[in-house]
Amino acid sequence: MSAARDGDAARRDGRRRWGRWLSGVFAVAVVALLAWAAHKVDWDEVGAALRQLPVGVLAGGAALCLLSHLIYSGYDLIGKRWTHHAVPTRRVMLITFVSYAFNLNLGSLVGGIAMRLRLYAREGLKHPVPAQVLALSMASNWLGYGLLAGGLFLFGWLAPPADWKIGGAALRGLGGLMWVLVAAYLALCAFSTRREFTLRGHDFFVPSLRIALMQLVISAANWLTMGAVLWVLLQRGTDYGHTLAVLLVAAVAGVVTHVPAGLGVLEGVFVAFLGPVLGHGQVLAALIAYRALYYLAPLSVAAVAYFMLEAKARR
Repeated sequence: MSAARDGDAARRDGRRRWGRWLSGVFAVAVVALLAWAAHKVDWDEVGAALRQLPVGVLAGGAALCLLSHLIYSGYDLIGKRWTHHAVPTRRVMLITFVSYAFNLNLGSLVGGIAMRLRLYAREGLKHPVPAQVLALSMASNWLGYGLLAGGLFLFGWLAPPADWKIGGAALRGLGGLMWVLVAAYLALCAFSTRREFTLRGHDFFVPSLRIALMQLVISAANWLTMGAVLWVLLQRGTDYGHTLAVLLVAAVAGVVTHVPAGLGVLEGVFVAFLGPVLGHGQVLAALIAYRALYYLAPLSVAAVAYFMLEAKARR
């Protein structure tokens, strides 16, 4: 038994090393691509395009950013409904907003996980409730992603650039796989006779189908709103579905490369897909405005809110 366990541990370590190696190679390739692309960008053109963004476009983008953060703040309310914990609704939404803002700018380990668990512990929630709420929130995010990205990729809304090694057929296959995974999750929630099980030493909890459908709706609404933010900031220069599909590709590319805030990755993907159509200057100007409105402005508010929560907890 000991030898078998040692063998399993060695195989797991081997898979982790391969995963880290592949992620590192991909990250280096992306950084190299971005460094090459940066030399091709006319930054004077970007600055001019940024200054020419209409006030109405910026106001519309800001309003949609506010709506997206409000929607995301409701993610943990599903966890509250599922676990029946006693933290007030407004406090749950504030914790989720603060965690999301830090997650966007500093990465999931800081904001999405560590900060959220700390703030819930400050509210008196005991294990495993904070972990359950966190897991449900993370699953919600990718459930809606899989629904939308799967549909857009499967039905050919996104045509990869000619120099990309991933072709349209591969994207359609990926889209089909995403829909299969979403359907499998919904089927598990609907028909599983067990609501708790352990896999490789980790405890998993299966919500009801009603909870799963709530996850699907709120997450899809958030991704759709994020796509609308960029579509507005791009001044509707391309169709909304195409803009949303590019955002979904950029989101998963940012996760794979482990770059905090997807810095440079988001820009590289959008320039590759939309730069030839809209011009690099307009695309990068829209993305700079997007980062200011969706990432940095909420972070300044979240930082103040975080210290207020910590101060109240100490009192």
